[in-house]
Amino acid sequence: MGKRSRERVLASNEAKAVARNLRTSPIKLNLVATAIRGMRAEKALAELSFSRKRIAVDVKKCLESAIANAENNHDLDVDALVVSEAYVGKNLVMKRWKPRARGRVGKILKPFSQITIVLKEVEEAA
Repeated sequence: MGKRSRERVLASNEAKAVARNLRTSPIKLNLVATAIRGMRAEKALAELSFSRKRIAVDVKKCLESAIANAENNHDLDVDALVVSEAYVGKNLVMKRWKPRARGRVGKILKPFSQITIVLKEVEEAA
């Protein structure tokens, strides 16, 4: 008696990884996601290694996880992987406040976000 296996959502030549609860706004995270979208996987890793954005470390970790998923779970060729999709979503928002003048409050929003990276295996054009 076990759980029934789900149908695979992605194509047979794709693998994905999701990083959740990243402590940055989705707008800032989307800047990094846009930089690697459409790149080859090894070039995207190099781009993230030398990026000056703080959140690039977490995006690199997610990309490495997607590469490992492609290699170990789906038997894809690591050298032929391309970042086909990299999209960002909202996550929770911590709400804090700061006392202001005349008994009022200043609202402070601390947003979290998540990133999904989908890698696709492409054939070499020879």
